[in-house]
Amino acid sequence: MAGDDRRDADPDDGRDETPAQRLDRNWNGLLQELRVLETGTQILTGFLLTVAFQQTFAKLDDAEVAVYLVTVSLAAFATVLVLAPVALHRGLFRQHRMDVLVRWTDRILRIALAVAGLAIVGVAVLVFSVAAGPTAGVAAGVVMFVMIGALWLALPTLLRRW
Repeated sequence: MAGDDRRDADPDDGRDETPAQRLDRNWNGLLQELRVLETGTQILTGFLLTVAFQQTFAKLDDAEVAVYLVTVSLAAFATVLVLAPVALHRGLFRQHRMDVLVRWTDRILRIALAVAGLAIVGVAVLVFSVAAGPTAGVAAGVVMFVMIGALWLALPTLLRRW
């Protein structure tokens, strides 16, 4: 029914928007978040890919090489994840499926943040381990993990409840 297209998506949110307008606004918000994460993951992945071609790479011990390979894999996976909504958009373009696109992009973005966070932890472990030893590497990884957990998970959860 045509009248249903003009109903307020959420009468209690202080916005006067239809469900379609709300989906468009949500999609635009997700795109902004994806742009930031996409740039970061691509820079991180590019940096990590160059490490293997440095002379000092041959000096890494087996544990450091393992951390490096896991970290490269995580960074590459995060990059693939942040590009996935582009493929979804292409596949759903002009199919009137914005609700599906927004819902799945939100899910993918949450996973991409988690994977990117683990890649950042891996970078901290690797750099500190090479520069200051394995104990410093583990300490840096723990600190980074706690910081990411606090700022990316705990803080938004607290603010949502508050």
